[in-house]
Amino acid sequence: MTKGVLEKYRSYLPLTDDTPMFSLGEGDTPLVKSRAIGEMVGCDELYFKLEGCNPTGSFKDRGMVVAVAKALEGGVTGIACASTGNTSASAAAYGAYMGIPTTVIVPKGHVSRGKLAQAIAYGARIMLIRGSFDHALDLVRDLTERNPIILVNSINPNRIQGQKTAAFEIVEDLGAAPDLLFIPVGNAGNITAYWMGFHEAFINEWTSTRPKMMGFQAQGAAPIVRGDVVPDPETIASAIRIGNPASWNSAIRARDESGGTIDMVSDEDILDAYKLMASREGIFCEPASAAGVAGLLKHARNGLEMEGKRAVCVITGSGLKDPDLANEIEPEWMEEYPPDVAAVEQALTVG
Repeated sequence: MTKGVLEKYRSYLPLTDDTPMFSLGEGDTPLVKSRAIGEMVGCDELYFKLEGCNPTGSFKDRGMVVAVAKALEGGVTGIACASTGNTSASAAAYGAYMGIPTTVIVPKGHVSRGKLAQAIAYGARIMLIRGSFDHALDLVRDLTERNPIILVNSINPNRIQGQKTAAFEIVEDLGAAPDLLFIPVGNAGNITAYWMGFHEAFINEWTSTRPKMMGFQAQGAAPIVRGDVVPDPETIASAIRIGNPASWNSAIRARDESGGTIDMVSDEDILDAYKLMASREGIFCEPASAAGVAGLLKHARNGLEMEGKRAVCVITGSGLKDPDLANEIEPEWMEEYPPDVAAVEQALTVG
């Protein structure tokens, strides 16, 4: 039985004796060694951190359990979030588990069907707005300032505290921090959290090094790269379709302090990496998760030296989050045959 983030990392989280301890089984996600992409980029030690193995299928659960625990500690009457999908699923799940009314405000038409289905199933109050994620977040800020409801987006510092535990796990599994960490960047809370985690691991002398943080935005939603807010962000990677990241400044600090980069990748690059992860690595990730892998491939093509390096790509969510995209991909081989073993054998032999 997994201990969960609250119990396992209690000494490194802002918890008190009054903080309720509970878990849906978040954390302790696999770190899987690459079989194909590592060889393609000349990296003998490339790993994938599979955050899609968390209870609701994304990394959001690590931070949500801490945010909800602290909200309960403070006697909250409800929680609320803006979301492009994963946050709404996570908030709704933990709200349901702890019996807290949960309100999620989402931009209409900009959330994948799989993620919205989760929020529906968990019983959240779902409000669709005509606008972007940034409009939804502004609305949630106003709502929670005016009412006894706790905002559980990543601007809540307890979310970042929980998400940093993924960096702890990477150090535990590898025995040290990697040289490079490739990670998608949307609202920028996760790159902030990983850098916090690696820095704390360094301070606690669990590792003698810290990684370069290699963050990647989608080309149509790359405000940090462009240096300006993107009013109408567009990308197939809905989880990072954000034009004004809440953790913009802390993401810049993570980039600069680590000596890393925040770059952008095209939707075509994201889709290619998404297909490659599934067909060559056996890992079905959501499109946003593939942005980090696309960034690795882009920088390797452009001359980034990977030989002798140890690298980790954070796979932030499961491909089941966005089934519509998978359904649009033409199968390499799917044909119809009669229910006859000879016909099947013949087709396999001919093929």
